[in-house]
Amino acid sequence: MATETVPAGFVRRAAALFYDTLLLFALLFLTTALALALNAGDPVAPGALRVAYLLVGYGFYTWFWTHGGQTLGMRAWRLRLVADDDGTIGPGRASVRFAAAALSFGALGLGFVWMLFDREGLTWHDRLSATRVIVSARAAQ
Repeated sequence: MATETVPAGFVRRAAALFYDTLLLFALLFLTTALALALNAGDPVAPGALRVAYLLVGYGFYTWFWTHGGQTLGMRAWRLRLVADDDGTIGPGRASVRFAAAALSFGALGLGFVWMLFDREGLTWHDRLSATRVIVSARAAQ
């Protein structure tokens, strides 16, 4: 558990999300290339590709959240995902957070922007998954 409990601000979280989006797009590009190769170059059914993209996104975020609480973007911006009850971020909690984040962004991003008005600076997906994003303590140099 990180010793620092300063909540992450909007700009820092948005920057980390931007970094992660770049990485995720690269993974989705590879997913598309693999799907085309497996389909002998023929077009892939859009529904199947959407499911593949969803699974790649789910795998990306839940793996990082359950293995250290940081995506690569979060690491670059010194952010860490922690549980409200000081418990671990297991697959169940990570899955709830992923689904809640989809809801947050699916509502035109209102669930993310909500943190600007929330007294504790939490998003909808923070609240629904009983997690929060904090600023990590600087690594010892």
